[in-house]
Amino acid sequence: MFSTILIANRGEIACRVIRTARKLGIRTVAVFSEADADAQHVRLADEAHCIGGPSPADSYLRGDAILDVAKKTGAQAIHPGYGFLSENADFADAVQAAGLVFIGPSGNSMRKMGSKAGAKDLMAAAGVPVVPGYTGADQSPDLLQREADRIGYPLMIKAAHGGGGKGMRIVRNAGEFLANLESCQREAKNAFGKDRVLLERYIEHPRHIEIQIFGDAHGNAIHLGERECSAQRRYQKVLEESPSPFLTPELRAAMGAAAVQAAHAIDYANAGTVEFIVGQGGPASEVNFYFMEINTRLQVEHPVTEEVTGLDLVEWQLRIAAGQPLPLAQQDIVQRGHAIEVRLYAEDPDAGFLPGSGTLHTLRLPAPTRNIRIDSGVVEGDTVTIFYDPMIAKLIVHDSDRPRALARLREALAQCVIRGPKSNVGFLERLVRHPAIVGGTIDTGYLDRHLDEFLAPPREDTALLLAAATLQLLLQEAAARDAAARASDPTSPWASADGWRLGHAGTRRLAFGNGERIELTAHGHGGEYRIERDGAAHLVSGARLDGDALTLRLDGGMRRFRALPDGDDVLVHDGDARLRLRVEPMYRSLAGADASAESRIRAPMPGRVVLVQAKPGDALNAGDVVLVLEAMKMELALKAPRDGVLADIRAQAGEFVEADAVLATLEP
Repeated sequence: MFSTILIANRGEIACRVIRTARKLGIRTVAVFSEADADAQHVRLADEAHCIGGPSPADSYLRGDAILDVAKKTGAQAIHPGYGFLSENADFADAVQAAGLVFIGPSGNSMRKMGSKAGAKDLMAAAGVPVVPGYTGADQSPDLLQREADRIGYPLMIKAAHGGGGKGMRIVRNAGEFLANLESCQREAKNAFGKDRVLLERYIEHPRHIEIQIFGDAHGNAIHLGERECSAQRRYQKVLEESPSPFLTPELRAAMGAAAVQAAHAIDYANAGTVEFIVGQGGPASEVNFYFMEINTRLQVEHPVTEEVTGLDLVEWQLRIAAGQPLPLAQQDIVQRGHAIEVRLYAEDPDAGFLPGSGTLHTLRLPAPTRNIRIDSGVVEGDTVTIFYDPMIAKLIVHDSDRPRALARLREALAQCVIRGPKSNVGFLERLVRHPAIVGGTIDTGYLDRHLDEFLAPPREDTALLLAAATLQLLLQEAAARDAAARASDPTSPWASADGWRLGHAGTRRLAFGNGERIELTAHGHGGEYRIERDGAAHLVSGARLDGDALTLRLDGGMRRFRALPDGDDVLVHDGDARLRLRVEPMYRSLAGADASAESRIRAPMPGRVVLVQAKPGDALNAGDVVLVLEAMKMELALKAPRDGVLADIRAQAGEFVEADAVLATLEP
């Protein structure tokens, strides 16, 4: 076994590899960019070295710099994690040429899977089921049109190189083909430098099932079961589970055998994932699953396989890379219970899943237990930067069956509190309660077709609002009692500021911000209140705050909430939904606040200004583009919030700006 390994990655996966290496007594070396100097993987490793600037191209994609650190520190092997250089065949070869071990498959195996067209031909020759299609080198439009007509519609045009959903087009009839072909080729050329495409029969409402495989250098290959990854948004997975609620025992066995067959076809060693698309029609005895691709690395969602098998896949990777045979034979692999994984991201689902960044002022996640696992690369106080994937943590649950695992996941999500950048926690809570997830019927396109069902409901939840107001009243009274205890006459009722008044209940006004200003009036104290808003009155009685448990009788019925103050915010959760409100001073004018907000154009996240499209004095209409900001590998157009004249521009092209910085203003 190795004594020292280098981890050529960052964040959660680097921390994950370090944990297993430490368990095995292996010393770890981390590499980091200038943006990651204080990151958790840097703190956890035994030794860490900076390899360049914040951009991945200047650091984590610099194979030469990584190899230099490996040689300098005496590392014997390099673990690439996932992303970055993990599927770079040239880097794998360079590691081997340097006399080190690449903890993953060979560069030769990677190259065989690097082209979708070549991989599909190879799998077909090996007897692995593939989707009917065309993968030939002749890319003339006339031939591609004839092949499309032969395959039949609906049909998918795919970029032959690359992934991530780029260069995919669905064609419903022959008349739409050429226009979609040209569009796909342009996108493929821009994204991957090559415009070659392949054609495939489009499977309606498919399921996405992947099989975890392992091979060793002694010619052995096995699979560790499947993961269901059909909950996707724009071809990106948002929930993964094992075992699949869709597969029959017969289909599970057939897909496992096909995955092992695929591994043997490319002499595969180490961890990999064979991805299949599965049709939902036809008898179970018919072949209705088809090879998509092999991911030649450890997958982000590997923890669900670990939870149901009880195996440490990173340990397996290390042992196989060290030349050992597979630790178990196929008949020794046993699955127990059900596991589900979701990923907490710094992103705003209600703004088109716009990636976020900034300091994690609050990060509270469930305590790890036998049934709850947290894989994260950040802690409270860390910064989610604009340079890398905005994942905060992976939340994995395991229980004896799927209903219990879903219930445990709902409870775990309810315990998550994130303040700083916006997060997708609320979206995930709605996702895991949706009938398509609960019933196990979701297909890969469902989220994109029905996304509005998973976004924040437009209606206001009165119970949550009243619970938030009650929480704030109880907090005010607790603060008043503390202040009275420090007064010269602590027993005097006049020292109290908790709403008590001689002969009647005092009146207090509360103001919250939640996109719009919310104002309420409260009468009473000591957990007994009459709360009014917009002419409607509600009675709250018996309110009690015990830790983070808020119980109260609301209009006669007893309710329980999880509630806590968080900086200037209050957060309440009723077990199904959450509400976060910012406590605002009463003296702040709604009209003034709106007028101020509508005159300023702010940066929604840190980034670089790439274009200034207007100048002071220009007359603008609402929606006119004023600046363009580049952040998280995307361009964001910042537009005028209303009609008006541009008063000033406070940033120049090429300038880096912080989140919430005012970049331009309109004349009042």
